[in-house]
Amino acid sequence: MNKILIIGIVASGKTTLAKKLAGDLHIPWYELDAIVHQQTAARRYKRTPAEQMEVIQAIDQIGEWIMEGTDRDSYQCLYEMADTIIFLDTPLLKRRIRIFTRFLKQKLGLEKCHYKPDYSMLKMMYRWTQDFERNRDRFEAKLQRFEPKVVRLTDSNDLDIIQNRRSFS
Repeated sequence: MNKILIIGIVASGKTTLAKKLAGDLHIPWYELDAIVHQQTAARRYKRTPAEQMEVIQAIDQIGEWIMEGTDRDSYQCLYEMADTIIFLDTPLLKRRIRIFTRFLKQKLGLEKCHYKPDYSMLKMMYRWTQDFERNRDRFEAKLQRFEPKVVRLTDSNDLDIIQNRRSFS
């Protein structure tokens, strides 16, 4: 069974990779941000960690999945549940450029988003990226515990590396 966790920081290419894999493997994919933040007709709100776990467990019961997002305390169970963990470690400069490009596209209405694309959010994305780099050693130590099932990529287009490393059926 294929249960794939794609993890990476802001603008690393997680969604692009998840869409490609989901199409190639015919597996449903889920954005972890949509599990953390529920959108209702009236508003968008943050689920509690317990509510997030309920959603994750319901998805897991269905069978195969691809979940993608940043590393959050509320869904650490996914590291255990996943058959494959893909760490998308895109170079820092490329991520910084993507953050700004995405911001411009969202401001111009060329790209949708689930948040308000203002300067405060732009600043937060850069801060999250800086925090990730500052705490990279801690994240790498966590990944080390799951090493047999970790695939490291520096580009979301490197699907051949994934398929050569692991046989998806």
